[in-house]
Amino acid sequence: MLVKDQKKFENLLTELKVLTPEQLESIKVESIKEGRPLENLLLEKGLLGEEDIIKTKAISSGVPYIKLTGQRIDPKTLRFLNKDYCEKHSVVPFEISGGQIKVAMVDPYDVQVIDFIEKKTGLYVIPYIVSKGSIQYVISQYDDYQTELQDALKGVEQVPTEVKSKEETEKAPEEMKKIIQDAPITRAVNTILEYAVKSRASDIHIEPREKDVKVRYRIDGILQSIMTLPKHIHAALISRIKILSNLKIDEHRVPQDGRFQININNREIDLRVSISPIIFGEKVVIRLLDKSESVINLENLGLTGHAYKLVDEGSKRPWGMILSTGPTGSGKSTTLYAVLGKLNSTEVNIVTLEDPVEYNIEGLNQIQINPKIGLTFASGLRSILRQDPNIIMVGEIRDKETADLAVQSALTGHLVLSTLHTNTASGVLPRLLDMKIEPFLIASTVNTVMGQRLVRKICPKCRESYKPSENEIDSIRSTVGSLLPKKGDPKASQKFDYLGYKGLPFADDPSFTLYHGKGCEDCKHTGFSGRIGIFEVFQISEKMGKLLLTHATSDEIQKTAVLEGMITMKQDGYFKSLAGITTLKEVLRVARD
Repeated sequence: MLVKDQKKFENLLTELKVLTPEQLESIKVESIKEGRPLENLLLEKGLLGEEDIIKTKAISSGVPYIKLTGQRIDPKTLRFLNKDYCEKHSVVPFEISGGQIKVAMVDPYDVQVIDFIEKKTGLYVIPYIVSKGSIQYVISQYDDYQTELQDALKGVEQVPTEVKSKEETEKAPEEMKKIIQDAPITRAVNTILEYAVKSRASDIHIEPREKDVKVRYRIDGILQSIMTLPKHIHAALISRIKILSNLKIDEHRVPQDGRFQININNREIDLRVSISPIIFGEKVVIRLLDKSESVINLENLGLTGHAYKLVDEGSKRPWGMILSTGPTGSGKSTTLYAVLGKLNSTEVNIVTLEDPVEYNIEGLNQIQINPKIGLTFASGLRSILRQDPNIIMVGEIRDKETADLAVQSALTGHLVLSTLHTNTASGVLPRLLDMKIEPFLIASTVNTVMGQRLVRKICPKCRESYKPSENEIDSIRSTVGSLLPKKGDPKASQKFDYLGYKGLPFADDPSFTLYHGKGCEDCKHTGFSGRIGIFEVFQISEKMGKLLLTHATSDEIQKTAVLEGMITMKQDGYFKSLAGITTLKEVLRVARD
C-alpha cells in the first residue's frame, strides 16, 4: 500500500471502531518493533478477518474490492493468463468485457504486472484488490476445469514411453509403430491440431518443462497458454509428430525440420514443423498455413491511398527492385505474394526462391531453398537467371552475395521482389550500404520500399464506439493532425483520397471517435479477430539518391521520405484506428516513434 493509503487504512480502523486509538497505537509500535505488517498482526490477534482487512484496504485506497471465493470463473477467461504466472504474482483474471479485463490482485499497485497483462492480452486492465484466499480459490480452478482439448485427451496418461535407440527401433518396428500410433497419443496430436485450426492459431508451441509439457497457441500474433500435459507422454507425442513429418524419431540431439498436411472440415492445412532440443527435451513449433485460403490482395492486406499507389506503380515497372522490410512475423512474405498475385499471368515467367515455400500458387515456379545440398538464395538466384525469368522473388536478402546478385538481376531487366530484416523502411538503404552495395546501384535499381507491422483487427461482431480520453485526443492530434484536412479546405477530398480511409475526421473537429471490441463468443472475449498490416512506403527520389552518396543514416532518409509525402507506420495505424479497424493501444504495441 502507498503511505497515504496506509494512513487512511489506520484511520478507518478507529472510525469503524475496530480498534480504539490506544489499541491502534500499541499495535503500530509492535508492528515496527517486530518488523511485521500491521494487517498481519490484526489477523493473528483475531481483531479482523482476512476479507475484512482487504475491504478496509479497498475503502482507504479507492481500489474496487471483490470476493472470489465461491465463484466459478469462465475457463475462457482463465486462459488469458497461465497458472504459473498467476501463482507467482498473486493475480487472476475474472471477467472480460468491452475490451477490458478485470484482474484480481493482492497488490493492485503493481504497475509492472498490469503493464505485462495489457501487453500480453491487448486489453485494458481494471485492477481489483482481493485476499490471498480469493486468489488461491481461483487458481485451484486451473486444475479443476478441463477444456475440450483435455476431454479429448483422456487415456494419454497410460501412453507408454517410446523406444529411444536406433537399434531398438530396428529390432522392434512393430512395437514402435504400436506405441507411436497408440490411440490416445494419436488422438492427442489430432486434437491439438484441430483445436489450433478452430482457434485460428498461426503457430503451435509444444514445450517440455521440468515437470510437465506446456502447449501454447499464437492467435492473432499473441501467444496464449492453452493446456498442460503430463511430462511422461512428451516422448511419444514428439515421436508421433516426427512420424507425420517424416523425420528421424531416434534423433534427439540436433534440430530437425519437416512438414505434413491435414484436412479439417474440407480445409487443407499445410503444417511446417521445427523440432529443437532444449534442456528439458525437444521443443516443437508448428506453423499452420491454410491452403484453402486464396492469396490475399493488397487492399485486404491494409495498403490503401498513396501507399497502395506507390506499390502498384513499382510493380508495373519492367525492372528494378521492390523491397519489403520488418521483423519476423510482420507479414512481409504475404505482401510479396499479394504483389505477385497482381502480376501473375500467362505472359510472364515468375520464379521464386523461398525458405520455405509458404503457399503453392498456380502459375508460379517456386523453388525451395535447401542449404544442405548447396541450394542457397545466392546459388539458386544464379541458376534461375538462366531460366528466362521476367519476375523474380527472393525470399530474403541475407548476405552480400545475394544482395549483389539481386541488384545485378534488377539492372539486367528483371523485376526483383525481396525482403530484408530492418525495423523501418528507411533502414533498408543503409542496410544495403552495409552489404557493400554501391550507392549509385541502390539508387538506380530500388523502385519501392515498404516497412510493415501487423496489428489485430477489432472484432466486427462486438465493435463499439467510444469517446477518447484527453490523452488519446492529444496523441491523435500530435501524430496525424497535420495530415488531416481542415473544414472548408477546398482540397479536403483530395487529401482524404491520399490517406485512403473512409470516415476520417477533420483536423479541427472538437473531438474524435474511436472504437474497440467489447468481447464476444466469436472473438473469445478478446475484442479482436484477425490481423491487418500498417505500412510506410516510399520510392527512391533524386534527393534520396544524393543522400545515399553521402552514406546518410536511416533517420536522414526517414525525414526526407516524410517531407516527400510518406505516411509513417504509426500514422497509418492511427488512421486505421480512426476508421474503426484497430485500436490505438494495438498500434502503439507494435509501432513507436
